[in-house]
Amino acid sequence: QWPQGNGMNATQPCDFSIAITGSGGAGVITAGELLLSLAGKNGCFGIMRRSFGPQIRGGEAASLVRLAHRPIECMNDRFDLLLALDWRNAERFADEIPLRSDSVIIADPAMGEVPDVIRDLGTDLIEVPMKSMAGEIDGGRPNMIALGVLAHWLGYCPDQASELIAQNFGGKGETVVNAARETFERGFNEPLVVEARRARVGPGPCDATTAGARWSLSGNEGCGLGALRGGIRFAAAYPITPASDLLEWLAPRLENLGGELLQAEDELASINMVIGASFGGVPSMTATSGPGLALMTEAMGLAVAAEVPAVIVNVMRGGPSTGIPTKSEQVDLNIALHGLHGDAPHLVLGALDHADCVLVTEWSVRLAEALQTVAIVLTDQNLAQSRALIPQPDYALPDIPARRVPDDGANYARYALTDDGVSPMAIPGQSGAAYVADGLEHTETGKPSAAAADHAAQLDKRRRKIEDFDYGDLWADIRGSGPLAILTWGSTSTAVREAADRLREAGVELRVIAMRLLLPARPEQLAAALRGVERVLVVEQSHGAQFWRYLRSYYDIDADLHSLARPGPLVITPGEIVDAVEHWS
Repeated sequence: QWPQGNGMNATQPCDFSIAITGSGGAGVITAGELLLSLAGKNGCFGIMRRSFGPQIRGGEAASLVRLAHRPIECMNDRFDLLLALDWRNAERFADEIPLRSDSVIIADPAMGEVPDVIRDLGTDLIEVPMKSMAGEIDGGRPNMIALGVLAHWLGYCPDQASELIAQNFGGKGETVVNAARETFERGFNEPLVVEARRARVGPGPCDATTAGARWSLSGNEGCGLGALRGGIRFAAAYPITPASDLLEWLAPRLENLGGELLQAEDELASINMVIGASFGGVPSMTATSGPGLALMTEAMGLAVAAEVPAVIVNVMRGGPSTGIPTKSEQVDLNIALHGLHGDAPHLVLGALDHADCVLVTEWSVRLAEALQTVAIVLTDQNLAQSRALIPQPDYALPDIPARRVPDDGANYARYALTDDGVSPMAIPGQSGAAYVADGLEHTETGKPSAAAADHAAQLDKRRRKIEDFDYGDLWADIRGSGPLAILTWGSTSTAVREAADRLREAGVELRVIAMRLLLPARPEQLAAALRGVERVLVVEQSHGAQFWRYLRSYYDIDADLHSLARPGPLVITPGEIVDAVEHWS
């Protein structure tokens, strides 16, 4: 059998991990995206992560691809094959591409020596002169040689690759398409690769007729789709890595639906535009990352005080400050929970995986509209900028009322003290329903007031509508049972789930609780989910154990509590989690 990734067993169908590396501009991202698409045409599931440095030009780049005959949600612990177009800046990505002694390296001998850190593993090395091979073809590029080599190694049909090349490069003209096809075929038929491939059993295609419908989706695209499904028709934002992809995807689609996306001059302007559009009756959102979220907190407090719906998708990256913009961490949890000054009840939700980005963002939009408040959706670079071939997302949201508006303006009180804390929100121009909406504390009619009674009443109102709302079962994804529980949130959930599968196969009984709704806290629900649990492992991607401290602050967990918390830029793998469970057992 072809060697499986670390921790995988022989009963599972083919599961194969590939890294394509090179310097910036070498085309490794394009090759990885085409390889993932080709896997989909061959009935496979898969995921691709992009890894690159913070430089505008140059630097390192890598496509990290995992392919399987079953749905997968995260990268594996080790890579089975590394294809290097060149070795420039190799030391920058070596830690992200762990190999084994039986992994295979395919490299161009003319593009530098294999780094010692990789050569010392004793892996098989196949030298393929990709640059010179591409140079023999007018307009040929080494990354298409690489794609051909990998397609042959995986046992994929070259005719399907030819169709993909035409789709991908068709806008550049027939000459470019023909050159790419010829270069691909040259790599596909390379004798060195053909001979080496014969000595091994490759993963091969899957039966596409039994694999079911699959979507090709990035986390950012999932959030954009969820926003549109939720009713968002206006977005304002300032570009920032790694959230800009979401905005680029959203802009034309908003326009097609009669909406609009506006690039503001900065993050402060964007959130205030969102509040203004929402005040005007249009469901609105922005997207940003940690530094932008920090700038938006004052305006978010205004939206809470004025009870204006607003959705902020925050794609977390390495921090603090500029940090590591192109790498992933779950480090904006604290600011999302506590960053608004004063007592400012709002919603904080975290997406768990690619399909969950659709669910959580749509849910957040509908909740923000119903509860007339701010909803912060947290994803991260690992999830947002990776692409996955997944089963078609299938979920059902509970019934959530639309934004409540007054029937008429007679005796209208914008901030009336209703039983559920939600009061009708008039649309500007509605007859007799004019009101003041600003950040000052106010009476039920919106008149500014510093009276203690008015302040207490409005504070209670804003808290009551958030905490007393019935969020249903979507507050967390709960799988399995047993005396051991792994508690997590966000994209780390995918590695936790795979680790749990491995542990169950080894006879360990456990449950996984991956929390979507982080604010308001749901102590009664978590207590019920943990009933019978003796030990809890809290898994997160942060140096300061922010999720652990959040749990200790909001929940009374009656179990032996342990923490697996470490920073990025390396994402937590299933194998690490298995090791942590075994260590604490």
